[in-house]
Amino acid sequence: MVQVKALACELPYERGLPFSRVSCQDIAREAVGGGLVASLSGTTVWRWLSADAIRPWSHRTWIAPRDPRFVERAAPVLDLYHGLWQGQPLGPDEYVLSADEKTNLQALRRRPGQPPAAHQRRRVESDYRRGGTLAYLAAWDVHRAKLFGRCEPTVGVMPFAGLVDDVMAQEPYRSARRVFWITDNGTSHRGPRAIARLADRHPRAQLVHTPVHASWLNQIEIYFSILQRKALTPNETTDLDTLADRLLAFQHYYETIAQPFHWAFTRADLQRVLGRLDDQPAPSAPQLHSDSIRHRTYEVRH
Repeated sequence: MVQVKALACELPYERGLPFSRVSCQDIAREAVGGGLVASLSGTTVWRWLSADAIRPWSHRTWIAPRDPRFVERAAPVLDLYHGLWQGQPLGPDEYVLSADEKTNLQALRRRPGQPPAAHQRRRVESDYRRGGTLAYLAAWDVHRAKLFGRCEPTVGVMPFAGLVDDVMAQEPYRSARRVFWITDNGTSHRGPRAIARLADRHPRAQLVHTPVHASWLNQIEIYFSILQRKALTPNETTDLDTLADRLLAFQHYYETIAQPFHWAFTRADLQRVLGRLDDQPAPSAPQLHSDSIRHRTYEVRH
């Protein structure tokens, strides 16, 4: 039994198996073929593995920080979510916005489906015709639960500037002392040039970048995941105008029920996670477990 459990805890390709993951029957077959036991069923393997909650057929994803300045860039973002900047509380006239683009959204023309009924799930036609793509740009006020968005043919410096202009033209941002814009490192708002460009266009606005490959730090991604589940899955929009109307209509609806996301993860938590992972023997680069961090960082109430 112990040897079979050890076999289940090995990566299959390291044993020369052409698998990404294995089933109980695969493990039983390998155990018999390797001479560990004379005979073994998949059911027995399942019972042995279940006793120790070993599930080699499942997997969880990890995020490996590649930014050498990961903590330096992540910590200010986490502070802003908790109402701090450079160790000082934000004032009543300072605001934090999280922004990004959702790209290549397709309008998919399908035959009319069937609504759900008793003992029958909703049916959606699998065949479709492509009706073009657009980009949805959005900003989320993390402390006021306010949304701003616009649809564009594509992303770029000017579309993003248009979103910023829309927000900064409105109160209370127009009269704010400072408005922090948290973004990733996409081409529309990457690097020092983007910081300077935003400051020149709106002196009260300050761009704050997340580390590279750290989308979980950007709160707008939480809203995008809600939008995807609620408004875009399944996708039955006949044309780009219908798709744009759907996106903006959901934005307006969600804002009527929205509350700030309960973000619990702090810079101290980040230091503890990285320190704990650094103490582990492998691998050499520190890794952040995306699922566990997401579960600790926010709570979606809708």
